[in-house]
Formats: sequence, C-alpha cells, structure tokens
Amino acid sequence: MATAIYLEHYLDSIENLPCELQRNFTLMRDLDNRTEEKKGEINKLAEEYIANVKNLASEQRVEHLQKIQNAYSKCKEFSDDKVQLAMQTYEMVDKHIRRLDADLARFENELKEKLELTGYESADGRALKKSEMRSQREKRGSRGRGRKGSDEDSPRKKKKASPDLSDTLLPMQPSDVLDMPVDPNEPTYCLCHQVSYGEMIGCDNPDCPIEWFHFACVDLATKPKGKWFCPRCTQDRKKK
Repeated sequence: MATAIYLEHYLDSIENLPCELQRNFTLMRDLDNRTEEKKGEINKLAEEYIANVKNLASEQRVEHLQKIQNAYSKCKEFSDDKVQLAMQTYEMVDKHIRRLDADLARFENELKEKLELTGYESADGRALKKSEMRSQREKRGSRGRGRKGSDEDSPRKKKKASPDLSDTLLPMQPSDVLDMPVDPNEPTYCLCHQVSYGEMIGCDNPDCPIEWFHFACVDLATKPKGKWFCPRCTQDRKKK
C-alpha cells in the first residue's frame, strides 16, 4: 500500500529526532546554568567594586572593570550559543514538517491520478451528472401530459446506491495541507498570516514587522540576488 510506504519512510526519517532534540535541550539547559553562574559572578564583582572603589588605585579600578567586562562577554557568548541551538532545533523540526507536507501533497496527487485512471469521478463530476439527469427527467415528465413520475423515478422505489470508492477516498488538493490544524502557539509569518512551510525569504529591512514571507505569496520562484524587501517595506522606502 502506498500509504504504508509513505508512513514507513517518514517514521524512519524521524527515528533519531527525539534523541537529537533531547541533546539540544540538554545543551541549552547547561548553557542556562552557566549563564546564571556567570551572572552571579558579575553581581559579586560589581558589589566588590562599589564597596572598594574609593580605596582602589587607577590601575586596580581598570583591572576590576575589565574582569566585569570579560564576565559580561562570556555571558553574552553563552546566550548567543543558546539562541543558535534554539534556531537549529526549530529548523530540525520544521524540516520534518515540510517533508510531511510534501509527502501528503504527493500522495494525494497520486491518489487523484489513480482514481481518474480507474474511471472514478470526482464529487463535482458526479454532482454535474446528477443535475443533468434530473433536468432530463423533468423534461420527460413535462412532455408526459401531466403524468406522474414512473415507479423508477419514485424515491420509494429507488434502490439505495452502493457507496462509491471515491466517496471514501476523495482526492485532496496540495493546498489542503495548509488547512490542517496547527499548534496555536506556533508563530505565523507572511502576508497570509500562516505558519512556516516550504521556501521562505526574509525581508532585509531590520524594522520589518513581518520579517519572513512564503515564496508564493510574494511571487518568487527562486531566491533573488542581493537585498530583498517585502512589498510593504518597498512602498515605505518609496515614500521616503
């Protein structure tokens, strides 16, 4: 079964994901602890400096301030490392989400093609045929000089139609992937206010309120060379 193949491949791809996430979370917790220790060291150095600043020579003051500055630099380094780990973790999960979206869209397209090849009609096609048949029966009834409908047209005489395979396996469009429920806490981006998926591009305006955009929403097929500004920021720059 195609479904089992897609599922098996996807489960294989995320087999090591829990271990990788656990490793990153452990590293971030360790960085948090080291940052807190460094902050305590900074507070202690600052208190010592304030208490003894009047008795310290000029060179001693510079040396003490340099120690505080070095501690601040180390604290910032730990914080930057934690941010990088958080971004790496997010991208790691987002990569698997994008693959799942792509697999779903590919599977739905294959299912639609199989249904078309085996002669099953879409819901719209069946509705159109039923509408045409209904209008033909109405025409025949009007030509029958006021005759009541035949037993075949009577709802009581109609046999219950057997369920069509395409009723249970309706083809879905790739765009339906975007309508799937998502975590309400997941941040949204772009002009469409959707979550991150597929190829995205960042606006080079540091004050851009949206920051990230989907290629399709801004009419991009490939990443442009040089700096790129979103439509809103482009209009603001023209006004200036």
